Amino acid sequence: MSVVKIVGIVLIAAGVLGLVYGSFSYTKETHSTKIGSLELSMKDKKRVNVPVWAGVGAMVAGGLLLLAPRKS
Repeated sequence: MSVVKIVGIVLIAAGVLGLVYGSFSYTKETHSTKIGSLELSMKDKKRVNVPVWAGVGAMVAGGLLLLAPRKS
């Protein structure tokens, strides 16, 4: 299987996941302080929305990569 086909499959899978879930969240540690044995930290939870056009675009691009003729 060529690299182009693998990238096409990954793009299709990412597009489907983007359409199904619509967003994802992650936690980012912003500040951390240690005073003696006391440790304080701040964590922010961020949410990223995936636009519908990005999911559809990834699926279309992946499909085009899978259907593209191979150069010999």
